[in-house]
Amino acid sequence: MKVEFGELKRSYGEAKLFPENVDDLWHLKHLIAPGDLVFATTLRSLDGATDKLRPEKVEKRPVRLGVRVEKVEFHEYATRLRVGGTIEYGVDVASYHTFNLDPGHEVSVVKRWRAVDLERVERAVEATLHDVIHVLTVEEGEAELFRIRQYGPERVVTVTGGSGKRVDTDKRSVFFADALATLSEVTGPVVVAGPGFVKDDFVKFLKAKDADLGERVVTVETRRTGRGAVQDVIGQGVLERLVGDLQLSREVTRMEEVLRRIGSGDPVAYGRAEVADAVNFGAVEEVLVLDEDLRKPWVNRLLETAEQMNAKVVVLSSEFEPGQQLEALGGVAALLRFKIG
Repeated sequence: MKVEFGELKRSYGEAKLFPENVDDLWHLKHLIAPGDLVFATTLRSLDGATDKLRPEKVEKRPVRLGVRVEKVEFHEYATRLRVGGTIEYGVDVASYHTFNLDPGHEVSVVKRWRAVDLERVERAVEATLHDVIHVLTVEEGEAELFRIRQYGPERVVTVTGGSGKRVDTDKRSVFFADALATLSEVTGPVVVAGPGFVKDDFVKFLKAKDADLGERVVTVETRRTGRGAVQDVIGQGVLERLVGDLQLSREVTRMEEVLRRIGSGDPVAYGRAEVADAVNFGAVEEVLVLDEDLRKPWVNRLLETAEQMNAKVVVLSSEFEPGQQLEALGGVAALLRFKIG
């Protein structure tokens, strides 16, 4: 993401945002909220643009519109963000219009920028400086490639091959070759993960076939396979070591700390009522909230009070397992400085 902020007065003002990939569109989904004013160039039918001889043919021309947002929808698999609302600036004022935002589509957002919004923008900008990390989980007879998006792991492809206690050497070589082929377009770091020795054998095969790729590979032992192995990798801090303070690593470690404290009786709060009490007591060190809840009025009030008390805010993706665990606890939790009640 690229961004240019105009002058902000009491945190209110305009930011020009340039999404470059699907991760950036996901960030925009949580930055743009109902009530915000969004400007973008779009195609729209204009008066006088209709062919009189062929009235069914309508010409659309590029125009810049300002829309007061009513609805925001993220379409991950279509790589598109839909932002709909009433036109306030440009042609057809008071009509409804939907922007279909793709990577590379500049958008200006006028709103009151909260601390969590500015942190998200900073994170999105920082992420563009690094190559995307991929995790290939390998077990006997199956390999799965995941791309680490900022909203969670995205499964790219699954490869299956010969399996069993005694695997034919030729079948395993074919399986390894197919698994290696999934990495042909990957340019950034690759983590090969899984339990047992199959992953180690695969890495030896990989380094013999592709020395350049071999220099970008890290091997990690995990308890689980597939998507579970990806979470194990993140929980071990491997991604954090590869690319600084990666948000997903923070989500996993913070949620694991919440669950650990719940089990051990250490200072922690979860659920709306408990966390609100802890914030009011000034006992909160960090607040964990779901990205999907950031537009709820009570969440905004809670976070404003928490930040006034010098508490940190960690926003968890609802698309990833730690966020789903947080949702099961009521959608909000807090790591406390001391016990209350």
